[in-house]
Amino acid sequence: MTETQTLPLLPLRNAVIFPGATVPIVAGRPESLRAIERALEGDSLVFAVAQRDPDGDSSAENLFTFGTIARVEQLQRGPGGAQVLLHGQGRGIAVRVRPDGDHLGVLVRQLDDMAPVQPDDPSFVALYREVQDRANELSQKVGMPQGAVQQILSHVDDPGEFADLVAAYTDAPLRDRQDLLEVLSVEERLRRVLVLVQRQLEVLNAQADIQSKVQQELGDRQREIVLREQLRAIQEELGEGDGDAQLTELRQRLAELDLPEAARDEVDRELARLARMGRDSMEGQVVRNFLETIVELPWSERSEENIDLAEAGRILDEDHYGLADVKDRVLEFLAVRKLQTSAGDTAGTRGPILLFTGPPGVGKTSIAKSIARAMGREYVRVSLGGARDQADISGHRRTYVGAMPGRIINGMKQAGTKNPVFLLDEIDKLGVSFQGDPASALLEVLDPAQNDTFTDHYLGVPFDLSEVLFVATSNYIDSIPGPLRDRMEVVEFAGYTEAEKLSIAQRYLLPRQLEDNGVDNTQVTVSEDALAEVVRGYTREAGLRQLEREVGRLVRKAARRIASGEVSELAIDPDGVRELLGRPRVHPEQAAEHDMIGSATGMYYTPAGGDIMFVEALAMPGHGKLVLTGQLGDVMRESARAAWSYARAHARALRIPDGAFDNDLHVHVPAGAIPKDGPSAGVTMASAIVSVLADRPVRPDVAMTGEITLSGKVLPIGGVKEKILGGVRAGVREFLLPSKNGADLEDLPSDVRDQIEVHLVDELGDVLAHTLRDASFERGRLLFAGDDPSSVEPLTKQAG
Repeated sequence: MTETQTLPLLPLRNAVIFPGATVPIVAGRPESLRAIERALEGDSLVFAVAQRDPDGDSSAENLFTFGTIARVEQLQRGPGGAQVLLHGQGRGIAVRVRPDGDHLGVLVRQLDDMAPVQPDDPSFVALYREVQDRANELSQKVGMPQGAVQQILSHVDDPGEFADLVAAYTDAPLRDRQDLLEVLSVEERLRRVLVLVQRQLEVLNAQADIQSKVQQELGDRQREIVLREQLRAIQEELGEGDGDAQLTELRQRLAELDLPEAARDEVDRELARLARMGRDSMEGQVVRNFLETIVELPWSERSEENIDLAEAGRILDEDHYGLADVKDRVLEFLAVRKLQTSAGDTAGTRGPILLFTGPPGVGKTSIAKSIARAMGREYVRVSLGGARDQADISGHRRTYVGAMPGRIINGMKQAGTKNPVFLLDEIDKLGVSFQGDPASALLEVLDPAQNDTFTDHYLGVPFDLSEVLFVATSNYIDSIPGPLRDRMEVVEFAGYTEAEKLSIAQRYLLPRQLEDNGVDNTQVTVSEDALAEVVRGYTREAGLRQLEREVGRLVRKAARRIASGEVSELAIDPDGVRELLGRPRVHPEQAAEHDMIGSATGMYYTPAGGDIMFVEALAMPGHGKLVLTGQLGDVMRESARAAWSYARAHARALRIPDGAFDNDLHVHVPAGAIPKDGPSAGVTMASAIVSVLADRPVRPDVAMTGEITLSGKVLPIGGVKEKILGGVRAGVREFLLPSKNGADLEDLPSDVRDQIEVHLVDELGDVLAHTLRDASFERGRLLFAGDDPSSVEPLTKQAG
């Protein structure tokens, strides 16, 4: 039977008393002291209940309903209140709270534990034992004497009392302890106690681990300090204590530098730190490396320039054949520089930033060396291919282990002067990763308005790059981000013509390979025809790298024969080239020899140079479908569909017979293993399609390029120079170009312009007039031999 009784109410702040536990508390509030005194006047029992808000008052609204009936075991008064020892008797619930004079009284109903249904159940027994084991482990962790623990536990054989006793010694939040007090089920109470004990054990284990690491680190540092002091004493005894001398030397070298104010302040601050540190301390080494980097940088050293435009032109011509536009741009810069120097601007002005772009092997990298030699400046090259970390450009902060400056500052250290020619090679090969975008870091480096205060993260102070002549190289300009490309002046390198390659091979490549392979021009001679055979049959590139490799292979084959005693000297002609190098490895496209229906000659351009290609069309029985093959890209497929639609719309004007479009049309571009795309094959596809549908042959000696529209307009394209040079190599001498590309013909070498005939066209009718045999284009009509113009429907229809 549950009993009720009226007891003085003792509110508790941040405390919960569990049955069976003896807990000391401090009572200082007058109502609390009066409640304790009232209890001592009777049976010494109070109802101890926690406050919901520890900082609030002790009103009934701020008290939990569940509490503990406790006995006042001991009272010790003091100036600020009283020390009270309470022993929990049992759980209770407040039925009614009312004022009782100067304290609160409460009608309490005592609550009994809800024992398990089956105390001998294995799962309950296992739970009970687990709580006992964990409680024992916790007592060891907190340092409780094992004898006292065992004595306490020996007097407790009831699972509910055991759970309350363990809960009293756990370090849990007030809300968790109050919730545990309100649990009447013994099994549930054991489960919750187990969770609290396990949580506290994990916290204690983590604290012990942290403390162990800290103690170990402190011990290692203390040991290192002692050992270093002993080492310093030993070195002084042996006369090897030169640490002060090294610091004095470093201080003197830094004092001699002409540093900006910000850099001087940072150096002085780091020098003071270094003087306070141990010479061999880890942090001291970091500071010393930083200061030595400062010493090695060219803060005021410049290369003395003696600009002679005639000599500069001679150097550029000596090192490189052709490249007239590039040489002109370099000489323009030198001329401006010379005038500025003459006007007294000895400090120099902001240098231009040049971007050399073009196919591999055309001399982009090597001409930067010639620029440095012509200007009398130091030359430094930094390869950016594959760089994916922003720190590669702007350096690592000194707080990182193994920090170092970026490639720009390292390059300046290597140059030794503040006005070198600085080559940023393969700038289009920069990558992007989670470590940042190096291209974005280059924005500051390559901006003349900002790079006079370039700040490397490792240095942490501005460094002047404004006098550096930056030269960047790339193969694919479209791979360079727009903001970065906008900061550079683009100088395009086109591929070499066959005649230029032949001249370069005679003047530069062959003499170099003869020297490298230990023979001279009296022992090995290579005729001009032989070199031309190497160019045509063994290389296919816009540049010269493969050509130099093949010339070197040719010379080595000859050197082997001379060294083995087979011959004393060797003259190589075209037949000798095939004997030494084997069969030709390159089979370039050649212009067709005969008229063909459905086959037209186009032109294309890649970074390796230009060439011709063939577009073939074939009509076959079917259902009027258009089939496209040859690994064509989306743009090229659209060009074919546009040509197909144009032919269907103008069938009568093109003399395409009725029923032709009932057949399937197959358009194929050979070299099917190579992906192809771009709009410039539009006119070629249109010529092939109209040819096969109208059954008219296409001239094989005409190559064409241009984009077409549905209305038959011919739009301009790019790569004109490379395409025409490729066509000339293939034996074509007559070309069709969009009218708006007429100005691009000025880029062709004069010897090439003299041997070709170019027709500029605006619409597809004019294209067909030049490509289809015996055709002409008059007053908007496509005419064939024997046609009456008045009976032919015009291709071009005028409005109204």
